[in-house]
Amino acid sequence: MGGNPHNSSELPPFTLTGFSGLGTSQHYVFLLLGTLYTVSIVGNALILFIIKEEQSLHRPMYYFLSLLSVNDLGVSFSTLPTVLATFCFHLQKISFDSCMAQMFFIHLFSFIESGILLVMSFDRYVAICNPLRYATVLTGACVVCLGMAVIIRSFCMVFPLPFLLKRLPFCKANVLSHAYCLHPDLIRLPCGDITINNIYGQFVVICNFGLDSALILLSYVLILRSVLAIASWEERLKTLNTCVSHLCAVLMFYVPMVGVSMVARYGRHAPQYVHTLMSLIYLFVPPMLNPIIYSIKTKEIRRRLHKMFFKPKL
Repeated sequence: MGGNPHNSSELPPFTLTGFSGLGTSQHYVFLLLGTLYTVSIVGNALILFIIKEEQSLHRPMYYFLSLLSVNDLGVSFSTLPTVLATFCFHLQKISFDSCMAQMFFIHLFSFIESGILLVMSFDRYVAICNPLRYATVLTGACVVCLGMAVIIRSFCMVFPLPFLLKRLPFCKANVLSHAYCLHPDLIRLPCGDITINNIYGQFVVICNFGLDSALILLSYVLILRSVLAIASWEERLKTLNTCVSHLCAVLMFYVPMVGVSMVARYGRHAPQYVHTLMSLIYLFVPPMLNPIIYSIKTKEIRRRLHKMFFKPKL
């Protein structure tokens, strides 16, 4: 749909997309989304509390896990207002500046999560392939430096995106494909030249998700080679078991992301609800399931949770 170009300062609000024709099902959607957000926020807050209180968890792997939980809380809080407003109250308008801010934080937290998963794979690599050097390599200062490097890299990559969009004129229907603002969705709307936006967007994806996933894969190839050198089958399983939680977190992050990308690129003729459903899976699955998986697979966290909720009777 064409029209007169608008500068970003005078741009009409964007329209977010939900499920059409909910009718009386609106209350069930509100209940479902509210439950998912509650599980995500409470679960990650509990992980942070337990790591803080449990002295045995004051180790590099759990410091990285606490950073992952903080990041997942950031994802939940940055998307909660528009998702609940769109699906539960049919408030689908969002201003340009609010949309840019939300886009910035969603992509920032996504890039940070990818970086955290990478440094967690490095932690597993050192613990399994060089266990005698673990304490000297992953010192407190090293953990802080790795965490800061992930955050600074992600911020520097995401920072130009709002400004690159703000310089463009908009003259199309400002209807987004999701209940929140994403850069690949927003660059479809301007009527100006988006070549720079496309090139920079692809560069950022390759430098973050592409490089991180390749290095994570390399770390697990080296881990697997080291594990296969262990003579005892029981010791192999015990060693691999220390990687299960991290592997699940990696799959839960990258598989929905690839699914959203594939649907956006090759599913142009798919019904709108498919795009919306895939975007919600990408949004909800990692922050909700990460604390559940680490609670199930980590003995110390499991024991502390049992002590908190099942206190012995006096």
